[in-house]
Amino acid sequence: MGVVVELPAALRPELKEPLGPIYTDAGALVRDAGRPLVAVGDVVTYHIVRAGEPPDVALVDGRTKRDAVDEEIAAGIGGFDREMRVENPPATVTDDLLSALAAALERARDGESTLVVVDGEEDLAALPAVLAVPEGGSVVYGQPDEGMVLVAADPTARERVRGLVDRMDGDGERLRRLLDDR
Repeated sequence: MGVVVELPAALRPELKEPLGPIYTDAGALVRDAGRPLVAVGDVVTYHIVRAGEPPDVALVDGRTKRDAVDEEIAAGIGGFDREMRVENPPATVTDDLLSALAAALERARDGESTLVVVDGEEDLAALPAVLAVPEGGSVVYGQPDEGMVLVAADPTARERVRGLVDRMDGDGERLRRLLDDR
């Protein structure tokens, strides 16, 4: 489990700016989302599953706002074809997480859904997901106390994410190579 990039404190405020529109209605979000759809976070995944269109890939860590998710949320995240487990410490992106994300997206091409259970924290997974999801796909993640952010994997979003990743501590270029992002 090698750390590829780590979030520096100076970049934290910039990550609070949503990468796309904020939704409070999971059904509307699912209707607007492209496929494959990657969900990052337990609460987001729960709402997408409840909306009747489970994501193709979901990354969860059993926590929300640094507290354990309640039993209803944990129990409501299910129905995936496959489950993977990875380690990813808080404020980092590891080789394990990137490998799992790439493998899950590959399986999504064949119609197989994957739940990636993260030991640590999955918060930053939205960034590599935007780079890894195929053109036309979407990534959704939670915006605390506001709703769910839907990011279309288009050139504008990818360029913004590349800029963020390149300013993280570590090897942003390696992150992109591991995901075959150009």
